[in-house]
Amino acid sequence: MPTEAGYDQKEGKVAEFKYQQLTQEQQDKLDAAAFRRLLAHLDANKEVQNIDLMILAGFCRNCFSKWYLAEAQALQLDIGLDDARERVYGMSYDEWKANHQPPATPEQLAAFEKKQQKA
Repeated sequence: MPTEAGYDQKEGKVAEFKYQQLTQEQQDKLDAAAFRRLLAHLDANKEVQNIDLMILAGFCRNCFSKWYLAEAQALQLDIGLDDARERVYGMSYDEWKANHQPPATPEQLAAFEKKQQKA
């Protein structure tokens, strides 16, 4: 998995935010609000396929679900991958796949493979 800008995967921490006028609580609220907006944006754009997200951005809804799960586990919260996926997808993963995920095209698969070789 590629390293995201400002995120230390080894330490599992986001780079320190340098805007000193925000309290940690305010920053957490802003981060949470941005997270919810991203989820809403992904939900409103179901036609954007996970493979396209992987090709263009190096992450997809499944990655996002796994990150959500990892953070829950770090907080010792008892949720599973299915729970995390439901939070990200807004429905069960099986329902998502049945209603919103057509098979990847040969072009998508080729672009994904090319992207993976660069990583």
